[in-house]
Amino acid sequence: MSDSHGHHHAPATQNEGRLWAVLILTSLFLVAEVLGGLWAHSLALLSDAAHVSTDVAAVAIAIIAIRVGRKPADEQRTYGYFRFEILGVILNALLLFAVAIYILYEAYLRLSNPPELHSIGMLMIACLGLIVNLICMKIITSGQRDSLNMKAAYLEVLADTVGSAGVILGAWIIYVTQWWWVDSLVAIGIGLWVLPRTWQLCKQSVHILLEGVPAGLKVQTIREALIAIDGVESIHDLHVWSLTMSKVSLTVHLVCPERATQEVLEDAMDILAQQFSIFHVAIQCEEHRCAMSRPEVEHYQEAEVSAHDYSHTDRSCTDSSRHD
Repeated sequence: MSDSHGHHHAPATQNEGRLWAVLILTSLFLVAEVLGGLWAHSLALLSDAAHVSTDVAAVAIAIIAIRVGRKPADEQRTYGYFRFEILGVILNALLLFAVAIYILYEAYLRLSNPPELHSIGMLMIACLGLIVNLICMKIITSGQRDSLNMKAAYLEVLADTVGSAGVILGAWIIYVTQWWWVDSLVAIGIGLWVLPRTWQLCKQSVHILLEGVPAGLKVQTIREALIAIDGVESIHDLHVWSLTMSKVSLTVHLVCPERATQEVLEDAMDILAQQFSIFHVAIQCEEHRCAMSRPEVEHYQEAEVSAHDYSHTDRSCTDSSRHD
C-alpha cells in the first residue's frame, strides 16, 4: 500500500483577532439597544437586541471554537479538534432559530394591541446599530470566505444590519404616520429574513458532519482526472470529505501495474493540489485490484469466513509507505 499525506493548516490568528473586535463592538451596542428598546417601548428594537445577544454568544462560541481547533491531534482524536468549529456553528444556528421564532410570536401578540412608541429614540438607536454593524461586516468580510465559523458570524452581523435598516424605516414611518403596528411588522420581517438563512447554514454544517462532498467539488471530475494519469488502469474507493469548510481530505486506490508507484503518486498529488486544492490525501497504489475494490459488505463477509483467503487477497496489493 502506498500512502501519501499532505497537510495544509490555515492560520486562524487573524480570524480570532477580527472576532474579538466584533465581540467588543456588539457587546457595547447590545447594552445600548436593550436600554433604548425598554425606554422607547419598541419590540422591533428589543427583537433586534435579542438577535444581537445571539451575535455576542455566537462570536464568543466562534472564538472558543478557533482556540479549541488549534489543539494538536492526539491518540484519541487523530484529526485534531477542527470539527469543534462545526459544532459551534450548529449551536449558533439553533440560537438563531429560537430567537427568530420568539420574535415572530411576540410580534403576533402585539399586532392586536400595539403600544405607543418613542419613534425618535428608535431612529437614533437604530442608526447607531447600523453604523456598528457595517463596521463589524467590514472587519470579518474577508475571513468568511474560507471558514464556516466566520461565515456564521458574518451571517449574524448581516442579519443585524438588515434588522437595523428595518428599524430605521419603521421608526420613520411611525414618526410620520403614528402607525404603532409598524413596529411589530418590522419585527416579523426581521424574523422571517433570518430563518431561511439560518436553515441554509445549518444544512451546510450537517453536510460536513455527514462527510458530504465539499461544495465546489465533483467526485466524477476528480475520478476522470485521476484515471487520466499515465499508467493508471482504474481507480476505486474514492472518498472526498472535509473536516471544516477549508480542510478537504481525500482517499483513493489507484491500480497502476505498468508504472513506478512513486511516479504515479507524485502525479496524483500534483493534480489534486493544483486542480482541486486538495492537499490532505491518502493514496494507495496497487498492481492488481485488491479486496477493497469489491462491494464493502461482501469483502467483510468473506474476511469473516476465511482468514486464509483474506490474507491471500491482501498479498495481491503492493505495500510501501510514504508520509509527507
